[in-house]
Amino acid sequence: MTTDHPANSFSQAKADDFANRLLTMLNQSSLCVMISIGHRTGLFDTMSNLQPSSSAEIASKAGLNERYVREWLGAMVTGGVVELDPNTYKFSLPLENAAALTRAAGANNMSVFAQYIGVMGSVEDEIVECFYKGGGVPYSRFPRFHEVMAEDSGQSVLSSLESHILPLVPGLSDRLADGIQMLDVGCGRGLTMNRLAELFPNSRFTGMDLSSEAVMFAWTTAAEKKLRNVEFIVADLSNFDQTAELEAFDLITTFDAVHDQKFPLNVLKGVHRALRPNGVYLMQDIKGSSQLHKNIDHPIGPFLYTVSCMHCMTVSLAQGGEGVGAMWGEEMTRDYLQKAGFRLVQKHELAHDIQNNWYVVRK
Repeated sequence: MTTDHPANSFSQAKADDFANRLLTMLNQSSLCVMISIGHRTGLFDTMSNLQPSSSAEIASKAGLNERYVREWLGAMVTGGVVELDPNTYKFSLPLENAAALTRAAGANNMSVFAQYIGVMGSVEDEIVECFYKGGGVPYSRFPRFHEVMAEDSGQSVLSSLESHILPLVPGLSDRLADGIQMLDVGCGRGLTMNRLAELFPNSRFTGMDLSSEAVMFAWTTAAEKKLRNVEFIVADLSNFDQTAELEAFDLITTFDAVHDQKFPLNVLKGVHRALRPNGVYLMQDIKGSSQLHKNIDHPIGPFLYTVSCMHCMTVSLAQGGEGVGAMWGEEMTRDYLQKAGFRLVQKHELAHDIQNNWYVVRK
Protein backbone atom coordinates (compact mmCIF):
# COMPACT_ATOMS: atom_id res chain seq x y z
CA MET A 1 0.00 0.00 0.00
CA THR A 2 1.38 3.40 -0.95
CA THR A 3 0.30 6.91 -0.13
CA ASP A 4 0.89 10.05 -2.10
CA HIS A 5 3.53 12.32 -0.67
CA PRO A 6 3.56 16.06 -1.33
CA ALA A 7 6.93 15.58 -3.06
CA ASN A 8 5.22 13.48 -5.72
CA SER A 9 3.30 16.53 -6.87
CA PHE A 10 6.12 19.06 -6.64
CA SER A 11 5.37 22.24 -8.54
CA GLN A 12 8.37 24.23 -9.73
CA ALA A 13 6.12 27.21 -10.38
CA LYS A 14 4.93 27.20 -6.76
CA ALA A 15 8.50 26.80 -5.54
CA ASP A 16 9.65 29.76 -7.63
CA ASP A 17 6.71 31.84 -6.45
CA PHE A 18 7.46 31.10 -2.80
CA ALA A 19 11.18 31.85 -3.26
CA ASN A 20 10.22 35.23 -4.74
CA ARG A 21 7.91 35.84 -1.80
CA LEU A 22 10.80 35.15 0.56
CA LEU A 23 12.93 37.73 -1.24
CA THR A 24 10.11 40.24 -0.86
CA MET A 25 9.79 39.42 2.84
CA LEU A 26 13.54 39.92 3.32
CA ASN A 27 13.42 43.34 1.68
CA GLN A 28 10.24 44.46 3.44
CA SER A 29 11.40 43.38 6.90
CA SER A 30 14.70 45.19 6.35
CA LEU A 31 12.78 48.31 5.37
CA CYS A 32 10.81 48.11 8.61
CA VAL A 33 14.05 48.43 10.58
CA MET A 34 15.13 51.41 8.48
CA ILE A 35 11.68 53.01 8.77
CA SER A 36 11.89 52.65 12.54
CA ILE A 37 15.25 54.45 12.46
CA GLY A 38 13.78 57.13 10.21
CA HIS A 39 11.03 57.69 12.75
CA ARG A 40 13.24 57.67 15.84
CA THR A 41 15.80 60.07 14.35
CA GLY A 42 13.14 62.39 12.94
CA LEU A 43 14.41 61.95 9.38
CA PHE A 44 10.92 61.58 7.90
CA ASP A 45 9.73 64.68 9.74
CA THR A 46 12.79 66.60 8.55
CA MET A 47 12.46 65.54 4.92
CA SER A 48 8.75 66.30 4.80
CA ASN A 49 9.62 69.98 5.34
CA LEU A 50 12.49 70.14 2.85
CA GLN A 51 12.76 70.77 -0.85
CA PRO A 52 14.77 68.07 -2.71
CA SER A 53 18.09 67.99 -0.85
CA SER A 54 21.46 66.26 -0.79
CA SER A 55 22.33 63.75 1.90
CA ALA A 56 24.60 66.35 3.51
CA GLU A 57 21.78 68.91 3.60
CA ILE A 58 19.34 66.41 5.10
CA ALA A 59 21.85 65.27 7.70
CA SER A 60 22.69 68.85 8.66
CA LYS A 61 19.03 69.80 9.02
CA ALA A 62 18.32 66.70 11.14
CA GLY A 63 21.49 67.09 13.22
CA LEU A 64 22.76 63.65 12.22
CA ASN A 65 25.89 62.00 10.83
CA GLU A 66 25.94 62.31 7.03
CA ARG A 67 27.52 58.92 6.33
CA TYR A 68 24.74 57.09 8.18
CA VAL A 69 22.05 59.26 6.62
CA ARG A 70 23.47 58.53 3.16
CA GLU A 71 23.31 54.77 3.70
CA TRP A 72 19.81 55.04 5.18
CA LEU A 73 18.74 56.95 2.08
CA GLY A 74 20.07 54.06 -0.01
CA ALA A 75 17.62 51.71 1.69
CA MET A 76 14.80 54.25 1.38
CA VAL A 77 15.38 54.85 -2.34
CA THR A 78 15.75 51.18 -3.31
CA GLY A 79 12.69 50.42 -1.17
CA GLY A 80 10.55 53.00 -2.95
CA VAL A 81 10.05 55.17 0.14
CA VAL A 82 12.21 58.15 -0.89
CA GLU A 83 12.75 59.46 -4.43
CA LEU A 84 16.15 60.32 -5.94
CA ASP A 85 16.81 62.67 -8.85
CA PRO A 86 19.82 61.01 -10.61
CA ASN A 87 20.80 64.28 -12.28
CA THR A 88 21.09 66.39 -9.13
CA TYR A 89 21.50 63.54 -6.64
CA LYS A 90 18.94 65.15 -4.40
CA PHE A 91 16.43 63.24 -2.33
CA SER A 92 12.75 63.93 -1.60
CA LEU A 93 9.98 62.33 0.43
CA PRO A 94 6.76 62.27 -1.63
CA LEU A 95 3.79 63.90 0.07
CA GLU A 96 1.82 60.67 -0.31
CA ASN A 97 4.49 58.73 1.59
CA ALA A 98 4.88 61.41 4.24
CA ALA A 99 1.16 61.02 4.94
CA ALA A 100 1.90 57.58 6.40
CA LEU A 101 5.36 58.14 7.90
CA THR A 102 5.54 61.45 9.77
CA ARG A 103 4.40 62.57 13.19
CA ALA A 104 2.22 65.15 11.46
CA ALA A 105 0.23 62.22 10.04
CA GLY A 106 -1.17 61.51 13.50
CA ALA A 107 -3.12 58.26 13.67
CA ASN A 108 -2.00 57.36 10.12
CA ASN A 109 1.70 57.27 11.04
CA MET A 110 2.72 53.67 10.34
CA SER A 111 6.39 54.26 11.20
CA VAL A 112 5.43 53.97 14.87
CA PHE A 113 4.50 50.32 14.36
CA ALA A 114 7.74 49.58 12.50
CA GLN A 115 9.54 50.06 15.83
CA TYR A 116 8.10 46.78 17.10
CA ILE A 117 10.34 44.87 14.68
CA GLY A 118 13.50 46.14 16.36
CA VAL A 119 12.04 45.67 19.84
CA MET A 120 11.23 42.04 19.08
CA GLY A 121 14.54 41.43 17.33
CA SER A 122 16.40 42.52 20.46
CA VAL A 123 15.22 39.41 22.32
CA GLU A 124 15.55 36.87 19.50
CA ASP A 125 18.34 34.94 21.24
CA GLU A 126 16.28 34.59 24.42
CA ILE A 127 13.18 33.54 22.47
CA VAL A 128 15.17 30.86 20.62
CA GLU A 129 16.34 29.52 23.98
CA CYS A 130 12.70 29.38 25.12
CA PHE A 131 11.86 27.23 22.09
CA TYR A 132 14.26 24.63 23.50
CA LYS A 133 13.75 25.04 27.24
CA GLY A 134 10.30 26.63 27.62
CA GLY A 135 9.72 29.45 30.07
CA GLY A 136 9.67 33.05 28.94
CA VAL A 137 11.44 36.38 28.58
CA PRO A 138 10.59 38.89 31.36
CA TYR A 139 9.41 42.48 30.95
CA SER A 140 12.83 43.73 32.05
CA ARG A 141 14.34 42.51 28.77
CA PHE A 142 12.14 44.89 26.77
CA PRO A 143 13.52 48.32 27.76
CA ARG A 144 11.83 50.18 24.90
CA PHE A 145 8.51 48.34 24.84
CA HIS A 146 6.62 50.77 27.07
CA GLU A 147 7.97 53.69 25.05
CA VAL A 148 6.78 52.20 21.76
CA MET A 149 3.50 51.03 23.27
CA ALA A 150 2.89 54.56 24.53
CA GLU A 151 3.32 55.92 21.02
CA ASP A 152 1.04 53.20 19.67
CA SER A 153 -1.57 54.03 22.30
CA GLY A 154 -1.19 57.71 21.57
CA GLN A 155 -2.30 57.05 18.01
CA SER A 156 -4.99 54.41 18.54
CA VAL A 157 -6.42 55.66 21.85
CA LEU A 158 -5.51 59.27 22.64
CA SER A 159 -6.20 60.51 19.14
CA SER A 160 -9.79 59.24 19.29
CA LEU A 161 -10.45 59.29 23.04
CA GLU A 162 -13.05 62.05 22.99
CA SER A 163 -14.38 61.51 19.48
CA HIS A 164 -14.81 57.71 19.34
CA ILE A 165 -13.91 55.88 22.56
CA LEU A 166 -15.80 57.69 25.31
CA PRO A 167 -18.99 57.77 23.15
CA LEU A 168 -18.97 53.94 23.15
CA VAL A 169 -20.61 54.26 26.58
CA PRO A 170 -23.68 56.55 26.38
CA GLY A 171 -23.51 59.33 28.96
CA LEU A 172 -19.97 58.48 30.07
CA SER A 173 -18.52 61.91 29.32
CA ASP A 174 -21.25 63.54 31.41
CA ARG A 175 -20.59 61.17 34.32
CA LEU A 176 -16.86 61.90 34.14
CA ALA A 177 -17.60 65.62 34.12
CA ASP A 178 -19.78 65.26 37.22
CA GLY A 179 -17.15 63.18 39.01
CA ILE A 180 -16.59 59.42 39.26
CA GLN A 181 -13.85 57.00 40.33
CA MET A 182 -11.91 55.40 37.45
CA LEU A 183 -9.25 52.67 37.36
CA ASP A 184 -6.97 51.74 34.44
CA VAL A 185 -5.48 48.25 34.85
CA GLY A 186 -2.14 47.87 33.08
CA CYS A 187 -1.84 51.63 32.57
CA GLY A 188 1.68 51.63 31.11
CA ARG A 189 3.02 55.18 30.97
CA GLY A 190 -0.36 56.57 31.99
CA LEU A 191 -1.02 58.66 28.89
CA THR A 192 -4.75 57.97 28.90
CA MET A 193 -5.17 58.51 32.64
CA ASN A 194 -3.33 61.80 32.57
CA ARG A 195 -5.32 63.00 29.59
CA LEU A 196 -8.62 62.12 31.25
CA ALA A 197 -7.49 63.75 34.49
CA GLU A 198 -6.91 66.96 32.51
CA LEU A 199 -10.28 66.76 30.80
CA PHE A 200 -12.34 65.85 33.87
CA PRO A 201 -10.99 67.52 37.03
CA ASN A 202 -14.00 66.42 39.12
CA SER A 203 -13.20 62.73 38.67
CA ARG A 204 -10.51 60.67 40.39
CA PHE A 205 -8.20 58.43 38.37
CA THR A 206 -5.98 55.51 39.37
CA GLY A 207 -3.55 53.62 37.16
CA MET A 208 -1.87 50.29 37.97
CA ASP A 209 1.02 48.61 36.18
CA LEU A 210 3.71 46.02 36.88
CA SER A 211 6.48 48.21 35.44
CA SER A 212 7.97 50.64 37.96
CA GLU A 213 9.67 52.45 35.07
CA ALA A 214 6.34 53.05 33.32
CA VAL A 215 4.65 54.15 36.54
CA MET A 216 7.48 56.60 37.30
CA PHE A 217 7.04 58.09 33.82
CA ALA A 218 3.30 58.45 34.47
CA TRP A 219 3.89 60.18 37.82
CA THR A 220 6.45 62.55 36.26
CA THR A 221 4.01 63.54 33.52
CA ALA A 222 1.23 64.11 36.07
CA ALA A 223 3.55 66.30 38.12
CA GLU A 224 4.56 68.33 35.08
CA LYS A 225 0.89 68.92 34.31
CA LYS A 226 0.18 69.70 37.98
CA LEU A 227 -2.59 67.10 38.12
CA ARG A 228 -3.96 66.40 41.59
CA ASN A 229 -6.76 63.99 40.70
CA VAL A 230 -4.65 61.08 39.44
CA GLU A 231 -2.41 58.47 41.08
CA PHE A 232 -0.31 55.58 39.81
CA ILE A 233 0.54 52.34 41.62
CA VAL A 234 3.13 49.66 40.90
CA ALA A 235 1.20 46.41 41.23
CA ASP A 236 1.55 42.75 40.35
CA LEU A 237 -1.95 41.85 39.20
CA SER A 238 -1.46 38.07 39.39
CA ASN A 239 -3.84 37.85 42.38
CA PHE A 240 -5.97 40.85 41.53
CA ASP A 241 -9.07 38.72 42.06
CA GLN A 242 -8.23 38.66 45.78
CA THR A 243 -6.59 42.07 46.26
CA ALA A 244 -8.85 44.40 44.25
CA GLU A 245 -10.71 46.88 46.40
CA LEU A 246 -14.36 45.82 46.58
CA GLU A 247 -16.80 47.87 44.44
CA ALA A 248 -14.56 50.94 44.47
CA PHE A 249 -14.77 52.15 40.86
CA ASP A 250 -17.47 53.42 38.53
CA LEU A 251 -15.34 52.89 35.42
CA ILE A 252 -12.52 50.43 34.81
CA THR A 253 -10.48 50.22 31.62
CA THR A 254 -7.86 47.94 30.11
CA PHE A 255 -6.13 48.94 26.90
CA ASP A 256 -4.60 45.84 25.28
CA ALA A 257 -3.44 44.82 28.75
CA VAL A 258 -5.24 41.61 29.73
CA HIS A 259 -3.84 39.02 27.33
CA ASP A 260 -0.21 39.39 28.48
CA GLN A 261 -0.98 39.12 32.20
CA LYS A 262 0.26 36.16 34.22
CA PHE A 263 -3.30 34.97 34.88
CA PRO A 264 -5.79 36.91 32.70
CA LEU A 265 -8.82 35.37 34.41
CA ASN A 266 -7.61 36.58 37.82
CA VAL A 267 -7.31 40.08 36.40
CA LEU A 268 -10.84 39.96 34.99
CA LYS A 269 -12.20 38.59 38.27
CA GLY A 270 -10.47 41.46 40.02
CA VAL A 271 -12.04 43.94 37.62
CA HIS A 272 -15.44 42.41 38.36
CA ARG A 273 -14.78 42.64 42.10
CA ALA A 274 -13.63 46.28 41.91
CA LEU A 275 -16.48 47.46 39.67
CA ARG A 276 -19.51 49.01 41.31
CA PRO A 277 -22.91 47.40 40.51
CA ASN A 278 -23.85 50.08 37.97
CA GLY A 279 -20.29 50.52 36.74
CA VAL A 280 -18.83 49.96 33.28
CA TYR A 281 -15.75 48.01 32.21
CA LEU A 282 -14.30 49.21 28.88
CA MET A 283 -11.92 46.65 27.42
CA GLN A 284 -9.72 47.13 24.36
CA ASP A 285 -8.17 43.89 23.16
CA ILE A 286 -6.83 42.29 20.00
CA LYS A 287 -9.28 41.62 17.20
CA GLY A 288 -9.18 38.04 15.97
CA SER A 289 -10.52 34.54 16.47
CA SER A 290 -9.39 31.91 18.96
CA GLN A 291 -9.31 29.52 15.99
CA LEU A 292 -6.26 29.88 13.76
CA HIS A 293 -7.98 28.97 10.51
CA LYS A 294 -10.33 31.94 10.94
CA ASN A 295 -7.37 34.33 11.12
CA ILE A 296 -5.76 33.31 7.82
CA ASP A 297 -7.11 36.43 6.09
CA HIS A 298 -6.47 38.76 9.04
CA PRO A 299 -4.88 41.92 7.55
CA ILE A 300 -2.06 41.94 10.14
CA GLY A 301 -2.23 38.31 11.28
CA PRO A 302 1.49 37.49 10.86
CA PHE A 303 2.46 40.67 12.71
CA LEU A 304 0.12 39.99 15.64
CA TYR A 305 1.17 36.34 16.05
CA THR A 306 4.81 37.47 15.97
CA VAL A 307 4.25 40.16 18.62
CA SER A 308 2.40 37.54 20.66
CA CYS A 309 5.21 34.99 20.43
CA MET A 310 8.00 37.47 21.10
CA HIS A 311 6.34 39.61 23.76
CA CYS A 312 2.78 39.06 25.00
CA MET A 313 2.95 35.29 25.44
CA THR A 314 6.54 35.11 26.64
CA VAL A 315 6.28 37.80 29.35
CA SER A 316 3.37 35.88 30.85
CA LEU A 317 5.24 32.57 30.71
CA ALA A 318 8.28 34.25 32.31
CA GLN A 319 6.14 34.79 35.41
CA GLY A 320 5.02 31.16 35.41
CA GLY A 321 1.75 32.33 33.90
CA GLU A 322 -0.79 31.02 31.44
CA GLY A 323 0.71 32.59 28.31
CA VAL A 324 -2.54 32.98 26.39
CA GLY A 325 -0.90 35.43 23.98
CA ALA A 326 -2.22 38.37 22.01
CA MET A 327 -4.19 36.15 19.63
CA TRP A 328 -6.29 34.49 22.34
CA GLY A 329 -9.25 35.63 20.29
CA GLU A 330 -12.76 36.91 20.78
CA GLU A 331 -14.20 33.52 21.72
CA MET A 332 -11.74 33.03 24.59
CA THR A 333 -12.11 36.66 25.66
CA ARG A 334 -15.88 36.27 25.97
CA ASP A 335 -15.48 32.95 27.80
CA TYR A 336 -13.12 34.52 30.34
CA LEU A 337 -15.42 37.51 30.83
CA GLN A 338 -18.28 35.14 31.57
CA LYS A 339 -16.17 33.09 33.98
CA ALA A 340 -15.18 36.32 35.72
CA GLY A 341 -18.86 36.98 36.42
CA PHE A 342 -19.80 39.48 33.72
CA ARG A 343 -23.16 38.99 32.05
CA LEU A 344 -23.50 41.78 29.49
CA VAL A 345 -20.81 42.16 26.81
CA GLN A 346 -21.20 44.45 23.80
CA LYS A 347 -18.50 44.46 21.11
CA HIS A 348 -17.67 47.53 19.05
CA GLU A 349 -15.20 48.10 16.23
CA LEU A 350 -13.61 51.44 15.32
CA ALA A 351 -12.81 52.18 11.68
CA HIS A 352 -9.35 53.57 12.43
CA ASP A 353 -8.34 50.63 14.66
CA ILE A 354 -7.86 47.47 12.58
CA GLN A 355 -6.13 45.50 15.34
CA ASN A 356 -8.58 45.79 18.27
CA ASN A 357 -12.09 45.04 19.44
CA TRP A 358 -13.70 47.34 22.00
CA TYR A 359 -15.91 45.64 24.58
CA VAL A 360 -18.38 47.51 26.80
CA VAL A 361 -18.92 45.14 29.75
CA ARG A 362 -21.32 45.27 32.70
CA LYS A 363 -22.10 43.02 35.66
